[in-house]
Amino acid sequence: MTLPPADTPLYNHPLPQIESWLTDQGCQQDSDELHCWTIERSKWQAELCLDVDQLTVRYLNVEGRDLQRSFKYSLSRQDLEDAIFGGP
Repeated sequence: MTLPPADTPLYNHPLPQIESWLTDQGCQQDSDELHCWTIERSKWQAELCLDVDQLTVRYLNVEGRDLQRSFKYSLSRQDLEDAIFGGP
């Protein structure tokens, strides 16, 4: 599936493209809560949820606690990729 240019706001991506993008980043979709995804990297792990007006990321066990960040869909896919997948 071809994605729009990286500078396109995420709200201009159809849901199947967003799901494909998350899969390409190494995320796994939750089988019970389809709007939620998990990702594990060597130094961190996180849960991502596609909410109504934003993408919410919860980095797990960052220095002993969870760290939550929310990003509006008006941000470009590249900005979101850099912010989310760069880690906590």
